[in-house]
Order: sequence, then structure tokens, then C-alpha cells
Amino acid sequence: MTQSELHALAADYVFDGSSKLEGAAVVFEGARIKCVLPQSELSAKVPTRYLPANSWLTPGFIDLQVNGGGDVLFNNLPTPEAIATIAAAHRRFGTTAFLPTFITDTRENMRTAIAAAREAKEKNPSVLGIHLEGPFLAPDKAGVHDPELIRAPDEADLELLCAATGGMLITLAPERVPSGFIAKLTKAGCRVSLGHSMASYDQTRSAMDEGLAGFTHLFNAMRPLQSREPGPIAAALESPAAWYGLIVDGWHVSPATLRLALRGCGHPMLVTDAMATVGGHQSTFHLYGSEINVVDGRCLRSDGTLAGAALDMAAAVRNCARLLHVPLTDALRFASRNPAEFIGVGHFLGRLAPGYRADVVAIDPGPIAVLATWVAGKEEFLAEA
Repeated sequence: MTQSELHALAADYVFDGSSKLEGAAVVFEGARIKCVLPQSELSAKVPTRYLPANSWLTPGFIDLQVNGGGDVLFNNLPTPEAIATIAAAHRRFGTTAFLPTFITDTRENMRTAIAAAREAKEKNPSVLGIHLEGPFLAPDKAGVHDPELIRAPDEADLELLCAATGGMLITLAPERVPSGFIAKLTKAGCRVSLGHSMASYDQTRSAMDEGLAGFTHLFNAMRPLQSREPGPIAAALESPAAWYGLIVDGWHVSPATLRLALRGCGHPMLVTDAMATVGGHQSTFHLYGSEINVVDGRCLRSDGTLAGAALDMAAAVRNCARLLHVPLTDALRFASRNPAEFIGVGHFLGRLAPGYRADVVAIDPGPIAVLATWVAGKEEFLAEA
């Protein structure tokens, strides 16, 4: 690539995933970042786009729990085309990479969803794989998952999951799977996360010894922290090897509880648990044949059960900064670098650094609103002036 084919984005502030730099620029070379440097060192030969005053450039957001978007729910339409619609809907909120999430269903439908995600990943740089949330869950913590579809795994399940290598995150209840099951998954390259579980502290620690490292929507749909049975929450918060997703929408978990979680030894990650309405035009959708309505920012089944979230990543970052009182740089790291590290793509995503993929978000730090989004060097969203 010649010098003339380079181009740069310049902003008053650049957060590179670790440090906040003033008056810096990110130089793109095709789909990759060539360098990050002071604007004073930019060559006059490199075409440069200057962002509005006070703008920030930050690594693209990475969402590991996306059930839907753009009026499409992945469980209802497990196709590559549906995944593309979901990806496009979330890019306006700064999500440059994500895991389409398929909740508890039949093995055959799981197989279809895995194949769809594999095909989508080959065509769409935003797709990093798939998140299977279920069906190996605790019935007592089913939440909105269909309890009739929740089951224990068998050898056919193990064969299916271990064959689907590359970018797979599996949420399960460790007390519902046989000894050694998690170790086999992690050996095959899967990331394993605890969720919808009544596991004890000891059961959680045993699962972590087998390779479990994630905790899906910490606090939600899991055994609560108690004085004599600390359960999975204590295991997560005390372990420097743990990665836990947080739904910061003001509804799923009290901000005070989340502020305590941020004092833990593990690594927080912002997730949306987004449903079909995010980035769409509808206020209702169907899940397992039941109508779900968005009411006051919550996705609710008719009995009042929370059914995912009406949350996007820009709002999650905003809420993290405002409700949890953390620096904006920390909120941005929870939305980019941490999830990248957890799923094993931290060597090319989650930072603005030479050789990394040019997934970049421009934000206005006042309202914490997305101005523009680039995926693999290509501008995919530009906010209206």
C-alpha cells in the first residue's frame, strides 16, 4: 500500500485502550491500524479527517451477549442474513464486533444457529462467533428460558460443541453438567461461562479448575451471595482470572451492587443482553411464542419476567460512567479491551495500536453519544449532524 492510500482520523482525545492521549491521530492502512501518533507528527501527504472539537476516538465496542437487534431475534431467525441485520443495527451504537447469542433451544436448532454464525463470520468482520446461552442450565434459574427445553448434556451435545471450534462462548450451569465436561469444552477451544445457575461456591471453584472463566450477567439468574454459601458471585469477585458480564441498564442490577462488583479482583465487561427492539422500530417481539413488550426501558413478559434488555452499548457505557461513577476511560475499557481479552481476540481487537484491526468509534464525551463507527477501516455509521 502506498503512502497516498493511507488515511487518518484526528481528534482532541484518543483512548487507545490503556491511555488517554491528547491531540492524537489514528492512521489507517486498509483494514488495519498503521500507527497512533501526535497530530503534530502527521505527514501532510496523509489525508486526514478531523473530528469535531472535544471528540474522542476509542476502540470499537465488543458485545458478547446480543440476542437481537433491528427487529430481529436470533432465536426466531437463525440465519446469516439475520445476523447481518443485527450487526447493522448495533453499529450505530458503537458495537463493531459481537457474538450473536442463541438461548436455550433444541439441539437441531442449535446446530442451525452454529452453522449460521460460522457462515456470517466468514463474510462479516463484526461477527466473532456465537454465544450459546443454554440449554444446560438450572431450571430454578431459568428466567425467560423455556424450562421444557432445559436439559443436561449428552455425548451428542459434546460432539457438536467441540466440533464448532473458533469463537464459541457457552453459558451453562456447572452443577448441571458431568465432571470433566467443561474441561473437554475448553480443551476444544470454547470459552465457558457460568450463568442461570444454582452452583455452590465449591462447585463453581471446581468448574473454574476445569477452565470456566466467565460469568454471564453477574448477579442475574444465579445463586445469590449469602453469609454461609457465597456461591458463584464470591468465586467470581475474588478471582483475578474471572471475567464477568454486567448489564448496566439501571434495571437488572442495582447500581450500588454493581459498584461493589467493580471492586472485585476480576475483570468487568459491559454486555447488553440486547433483544430484537434495539436499533429497530418495534416495541414488541415474540420469544417462545410469547409476546414481549418494552415498558419503561425494560423487556417484559406478561408475568413481569425480564426478557433480555432494551440496552445498547453506547447506553451501557453512558450508564457505567454516570450510575457507577467510573472514569470514562474505564467504562470504555469494559466495553472493548476486556471482552476482547476474554474471548481470545485481544491480540487484534480492543485497542488502537499498530497491527490491530481498524475498529474505531468516535464519541462526543458530553452525552457519551456515538458520532461515527468504523469496522475494519470502513466507516459503517455516521450520526446525522
